[in-house]
Amino acid sequence: MSREAEQAEMDKSSAPLLDHLIELRTRLIWSIVAFFIAFLFSFFFAKRIFNLLVIPYEWAMILSGQPSDKVQLIYTAPQEFFFTQIKIAMFAGLMLSFPVIATQVYRFVAPGLYRNERMAFLPFLVASPILFLMGAMLVYFGFTPVVMSFFLGMQQLGPNQDVHIQLLPRVSEYLGLIMTLMLSFGLVFQLPVVTTLLVRVGILSAQALAGKRKYAIVFAFIIAAVLTPPDPVSQISLALPTILLYEVSIWAARMIERRRALTEVEAGA
Repeated sequence: MSREAEQAEMDKSSAPLLDHLIELRTRLIWSIVAFFIAFLFSFFFAKRIFNLLVIPYEWAMILSGQPSDKVQLIYTAPQEFFFTQIKIAMFAGLMLSFPVIATQVYRFVAPGLYRNERMAFLPFLVASPILFLMGAMLVYFGFTPVVMSFFLGMQQLGPNQDVHIQLLPRVSEYLGLIMTLMLSFGLVFQLPVVTTLLVRVGILSAQALAGKRKYAIVFAFIIAAVLTPPDPVSQISLALPTILLYEVSIWAARMIERRRALTEVEAGA
């Protein structure tokens, strides 16, 4: 289909502002309903989800040489654990309802895109949650046990210590830590998606990304120092994936530019 024909099709399907607002309201309602259902489902299993989130803490106790069968967390306010379960349900509900929300966003913006733009938008819609999940899994299986073992190593335990100092995390603070780490890693793993979209619209190029590589490496370690505890292992654990994702972004940008050049040559022929 030629670009003129696609433009005619878009003009034919264009709707007045009121129709767009009605469409937006419909998409918002479906998104809110999906999130509310996922929230209720997640709240019903909130305690089990929290127990799953405590497993990296158990691994950290094993790494620090402490018995993992004595995991103990506390809450110091009567309502603290209840609000912690609400936060868990909101976090899990958003993740569960994301496919529906993303679908509603796509169905709202798709009529205003050309066919090739719609085909280009879909891979990013699929890649974004996958990359976010990869970042969250890295936090769960690798980063959190290392970080918590670092904090557990600061305890003063045993009969030879003058002062007995033991780590007893509050449920809200532990949840806040692991959620912050998951969100940080998940957003960092969106780097290839963001840079590739900017290359597609012509704001960035592979040459520009490659030329700023040394600044990107420094920036990656700065971000790691801000988001992680002050130990080298934690900072390197975030900085190295960030640098690797930046290299993936450069490779993806070059592939996009090669495909674009080939398309232009074919169109000229």
